[in-house]
Amino acid sequence: MINPEANPMFVNSFLEYSLTYKKKSPESVDQYNSDLGMFLKYMKYHFKLTDEKEFSNIKINDFSVDDLKKITQDDIHAFITYLSINRRCGPATCARKISTIRIFFKYLTITKPILEINPAQNLETPKLEKRLPKYLTLEDSQQLLSTIKEDDSNKNKERDFAIITLFLNCGMRLSELVGINISDIHFDDCRLTVIGKGNKERAIYLNDACVRSIKSYLNVRPSNAKKDNINSDKALFLSSYRKRISKRTVENVVHNELLKAGLDTTKYSTHKLRHTAATLMYKYGQVDIRALQELLGHRSISTTEIYTHVDNEQVRNAVNANPLADFGKKK
Repeated sequence: MINPEANPMFVNSFLEYSLTYKKKSPESVDQYNSDLGMFLKYMKYHFKLTDEKEFSNIKINDFSVDDLKKITQDDIHAFITYLSINRRCGPATCARKISTIRIFFKYLTITKPILEINPAQNLETPKLEKRLPKYLTLEDSQQLLSTIKEDDSNKNKERDFAIITLFLNCGMRLSELVGINISDIHFDDCRLTVIGKGNKERAIYLNDACVRSIKSYLNVRPSNAKKDNINSDKALFLSSYRKRISKRTVENVVHNELLKAGLDTTKYSTHKLRHTAATLMYKYGQVDIRALQELLGHRSISTTEIYTHVDNEQVRNAVNANPLADFGKKK
């Protein structure tokens, strides 16, 4: 949660700009705030601008523009070294914080020119290895759905079944699922509208399984949902308290259902269900990579391309299907 009083004015200005003009999600802006808070705390320590011994207690609201002007690329490199050694941050975490710092200083030198020199202009981001996504097999997915459907002891069976069905068939993000309102569902053309990263709206088309599971849940959804600041009365999925379901509750639902289905919860999670949907669509639906990019809401197709490398069986079949495969074979 952002506390404006804890930040210098130029940080708050950057956060407001990111949220209002760049249309970044509240989650992204919260991450910017966290990254910059750590960065400026380190700079106060690095420049000996504080006597505070406990890093987390360092105040940054008095960090001035003159202090900003002292920061060089070498100072930023020192911060990254601190993250790697003292904080034991991995390459992905360091890369994200570097990205935040680059965006921040670009704002300070171009958008709102407080600084004349951008110390992060030539800052390099560490190269990250692309890891193949973990995903459930078709059989695992069927087992998971069957386990929920047959569990009559679960009083939220229809809700939980609809949640897992949407994850496995549509590949939506957790934040997108909890944000669904009933008015976002269009049964006439089997379509669902969601708000993705960067507050971008996109359409997700629903197959028969999704439509059936949503309608089944709507038949038992509490009609007396609470009216509050998160529009619980409009939400599709409700918690046991008749409020919009939270991300944590959904994560717990997925975790518990994976356990019941006998699946490894150290390997699989809510986000892995998104990977599963993408993989199954690519493997069995022969979906065009551009269509998959649109469906998943990826800004860059390079993010989507990881799903083209997950199926070794397809690669093997492609090689065996080469018309030269039988050349030289004795008849």
